[in-house]
Parts: sequence; C-alpha cells; structure tokens
Amino acid sequence: MAIEHVFIIGAGQMGGGIAQVCAQAGYQVTLHEIKEEAYNRGFAVITKNLSRNVEKGRMTEEEKQEVLGRFTQSLDLQNAKHADLVIEAAVENMEVKTSIFAQLDEITPEHTILATNTSSLPITEIGAATKRPEKVIGMHFMNPVPVMQLVEIIRGLATDDTVYEAVEEMTRRLGKTPVEVNDYPGFVANRVLMPMINEAIFTLYEGVATKEAIDDVMKMGMNHPMGPLQLADFIGLDTCLYIMETLYEGFGDSKYRPCPLLRKYVKAGWLGKKTDRGFYTY
Repeated sequence: MAIEHVFIIGAGQMGGGIAQVCAQAGYQVTLHEIKEEAYNRGFAVITKNLSRNVEKGRMTEEEKQEVLGRFTQSLDLQNAKHADLVIEAAVENMEVKTSIFAQLDEITPEHTILATNTSSLPITEIGAATKRPEKVIGMHFMNPVPVMQLVEIIRGLATDDTVYEAVEEMTRRLGKTPVEVNDYPGFVANRVLMPMINEAIFTLYEGVATKEAIDDVMKMGMNHPMGPLQLADFIGLDTCLYIMETLYEGFGDSKYRPCPLLRKYVKAGWLGKKTDRGFYTY
C-alpha cells in the first residue's frame, strides 16, 4: 500500500507540524483549513520553522524551497479525493471527528487510509462513522511534532494489518518511532500522563505545596524536563480537562475524576499559555 499524497486536516499546532514533517520526508502534502486566514497562519509557522533550520545549518535554502514546493492549499474537503492517506488534526471532539470521517468516506478513493491524530478518543467509534472501519487508524503525534520522536499508532477493533503496516512504515520514513497501542481511552501516553497532571493539580488544590514547589519536586526529584503544572499550561487546561473527562467516562473509575480546581480554571478562561494565564502568568 504505497503512500505518496497526504491530505492533512487542520493547520494548527498539530496539523501544521505533521504537514511539515510529511513534506520534509518527501510526501506531496495538501494542507486543509476551513478559512484562508487559518491556513496562512499555519503555513507562516511552517515557513518560519524551516527558515530556522536553514539558519542553524540543518538544511539549505534550496532544500527549504523544495519542501515548501510540496505543499498545496485546500479550503474544500473535496480536495481529499486524490489522497492516499488522510491525517485529521481537527478539534478534539467526537461529533466533529465523526462528521469529518463520514464525509471523507464519501470523498476519498477506496484505497485511502483515514487516520486521526486524536490524543484520547476511541478509534473504533470514529471508524464506525465510515463504511471502511478496516482502513481507519489512530496516529497520535506528540507536540511539538518536528521535535518529538514518538507516534502512538492505535488500531481500532476493525483496523486491517496491511493498513497498520503501511502507517508504521510511513512513520519510520518521517524519522519517528512508531509504538503500537490498542484502542482504550487515553491510549498509553495520556492514560499515564493526565492522571499525574490531575494529581499535581489536586496537591495544589489541597494546599500541600505551592505550584513552584510541586513543579520543582518533579523536575529535580523525578528528572522531568518540565513540571506537571507548567506542562498542563503548555498543553492547554481545556485539553487536560477534556482528556480527564474522556478517561473518567470511558472507564467509569473515580481515580480519573478531574480536579475541581482544573474545572474552575477552565470556566474562568484561564487555559494556560495560549490565553497568557493558567497556573502561571505568561
């Protein structure tokens, strides 16, 4: 199953990063956004990242232009009709994702693999929105995509072995390390990480220590590059809350109950770095 043309939905932080690494690996990339401003914003970030690589001697100006030349803009989902692989990196919401996948199922050729970059939602349920659940798979990239090595590859209940193998091979071509994971809420990365972040928020909520002290303990005591509260700010507190709710709902286990302080911050609009205020002020 040869993959040559990749169609990426969403030019935000994740989609833009995925598009960049795909183009750098030699794939033809169509980058899709709903509005032209959003596309231009995303493409400007990709161009800036590549220019930085040129400045640091990681690539030549000629190579940069070659990478940028592999991009095609899309503002209409119908443009997915030439894709061998679609990677969806839209908002983390089941209704949005199933709606996109149902449309892609109608638009794309029979051979097209439909992948989602979801960080916690069930692949099986997303696949059930299509008539080709065997060709639906999860590709959970880590942020920032150009830097991080890991891609969690998640099989849905019906995902075909040949589809898994094609995606695994492509991941290696991107210079990433694929790790196979089965379809359970939060997969591995967020099932382990998010309860730790949630527990750190509980220790702050209960007055066990200050936010700086909690982060210092984890950085200096556990050798984490960033403390859990600062990391939550970088991920986005709304995203952290959404994943905790997905875990809580998916397992029905009280150990995944989101901390009330996390809910309070999200309701206040203190979502972390993107709003200049979370546990810290930016």
